[in-house]
Amino acid sequence: MTIRMTSNMMSSTLLGNLNRNMYNMDSLENQISSGRKISKPSDDPVGVTYALRYRSQLAGNEQFQRSTDSAQSWLDETDSQMGSASDVMTRLKELMVQASTGTYSDTDMQAAANEVEQLKKQLVDIGNSKFGGKFIFNGQDYGSIPYPVADGTDYSQIDTDNSAVKYVIGENIQFQINTTGNEFFGMKGESDNVFAVMDRVITAMKTGQKGDITNEMGGLETRTTKMLAARSEVGARTNRVELVNSRLLDQETNTTTLLSKTEDLDVAEAVIKATSAQTVYQAALKSSANIMSTSLIDFMR
Repeated sequence: MTIRMTSNMMSSTLLGNLNRNMYNMDSLENQISSGRKISKPSDDPVGVTYALRYRSQLAGNEQFQRSTDSAQSWLDETDSQMGSASDVMTRLKELMVQASTGTYSDTDMQAAANEVEQLKKQLVDIGNSKFGGKFIFNGQDYGSIPYPVADGTDYSQIDTDNSAVKYVIGENIQFQINTTGNEFFGMKGESDNVFAVMDRVITAMKTGQKGDITNEMGGLETRTTKMLAARSEVGARTNRVELVNSRLLDQETNTTTLLSKTEDLDVAEAVIKATSAQTVYQAALKSSANIMSTSLIDFMR
């Protein structure tokens, strides 16, 4: 059966096609002006899902990078303070060797004892080092000073907090960044506790007991070795944090690339499509004008 095409049907069809062509042209122009393929979820529901996932990954990656940056800064500060402590230990050894040779006069011994006292104060200052307002050698009790500065304080009888300070630097990765004062300077009661060694050396120097100074060399060497081991551990942690940070930067680059492919517009391709859509629309307008030019007079002929 033949279907009779009326003028109203022709008009509706032509207007529908013109509107569709205009919509396509407007959509492409909006994409070009914004530089994005997706302006609203209805543009690409699947693409929006991927884009949200990539953005979530980038937000998490950014948080992990901040953690690794903070962890590396903490470790750098710890290494710097440990380096200063090593300098103190080197100078202490020099004084002990010179004082134990028997070439020092009583005045020289008193001067050496005074210098060791100053070196001890320097180690106390190092033990009370802060990073970001936190005492780096006092475990999770980083809000409290580990070695209170007061006359008569027996630092060899102080134990610092031994809890680990951990940063989250990746998915399911908790990383210890701190070294406690007990690990580095020695625990209460340990014979090689650096403050105990220095106290005994000061007493020996003031009383002129050169043999006692020599006897403390073993404890000095043992504590120095432990300090070097602790510093090596900090170096190893620093290396790991740098590796994790490098991996996070690679992940950021890859995820950003995927997000760009999902959301960003290929401008050259879009311009070609927009030009084609405009040509189609112009042609449709001209065609519609010719087809719809009939009037009532044409039907009366």
